[in-house]
Amino acid sequence: MQIEKLLKQPNALPSAPKVVRKLIETFEQEEVDILQAAIFIESDPVLTAKLLKLANSAFFGLHRSVTTARDAISVMGLIKVRALVVGAALSDCFHMVGSVNLNQFWRYSLNSANLSRYLALPIRIDENTAFTAGLIHGIGELVMHVGMPEAMIDLDRSVPMLDLKRATAERGLFGYSYANVGAALAREWNFPKKMINAIEHQNAPFDNDVYEPIAGVIHIASWRARAEELEFRSDNLINTYPDPIGLVLGIDPDTVVGEEIPALTRIGSESEHETA
Repeated sequence: MQIEKLLKQPNALPSAPKVVRKLIETFEQEEVDILQAAIFIESDPVLTAKLLKLANSAFFGLHRSVTTARDAISVMGLIKVRALVVGAALSDCFHMVGSVNLNQFWRYSLNSANLSRYLALPIRIDENTAFTAGLIHGIGELVMHVGMPEAMIDLDRSVPMLDLKRATAERGLFGYSYANVGAALAREWNFPKKMINAIEHQNAPFDNDVYEPIAGVIHIASWRARAEELEFRSDNLINTYPDPIGLVLGIDPDTVVGEEIPALTRIGSESEHETA
């Protein structure tokens, strides 16, 4: 299916909820009114409940429970809370997606977000954009599963969704990958251009006319998050590390090649990662 036809399929590109549209508008504001952002979030009780459930999950390991959006922002910071509300809205839009293990998908996405921020900070790249783009970088997979379920189920059987060769397999079959589709959704929701570019070029961050370092950060973060799901150990981590991209960005490979790194979670129960 051509990407233009895919994007016109019913429910493939859902509309952004009002509260999410308002939060997206704050991404490019130099100073964000924290209280107003909390009021935006709390105006949607369903999204607020999802935010609190996730914030209080073992994934984040907070020292105390948070009970309101304002409380969550004071404990976790606006960057994480805003991104988690966007993620919660997306999980609501894609609450049933064929054969996709959504618990695993969102766990992987949260790990990618944490890793993106972890990598961005020491190399002075915008942690705000890195965390949010890392969280939603794979959303194109869900759009593709909704828009062409039979083709995607066949692909899932031969190349699982979190396989390192997934993007290459999708381009070979369709001429595009989840990165292109995810960027289309980000455009539909009016995300900042920097974030759209990062999502679109994540698989080949320096093979385009728009040099966007955050695309490289997402590339490495998502590689490491996939490796975690695939249970890679030292040899596989070293052999698959995307060294050329790390060199361009100035990332110390030791920060992500180790089996134990601070930005990764290791929680046994998948139910603790649910965003739905």
